[in-house]
Amino acid sequence: MKFLKRFIREEDGPTSVEYAVMLAAILMACIAGIAAVGNQTNSMFENAKTELENHG
Repeated sequence: MKFLKRFIREEDGPTSVEYAVMLAAILMACIAGIAAVGNQTNSMFENAKTELENHG
């Protein structure tokens, strides 16, 4: 209980929450970027596959 009281009283609590929110936002941006690149790459390979099947 003492730890919780000290954690709330000091400024480490709000700072750690701010860092957690920033980390969550960065992770969401990374996941969105990876998903977009993944979809484009998948499309590119599907087009290459189709071209190879049509010409080979």
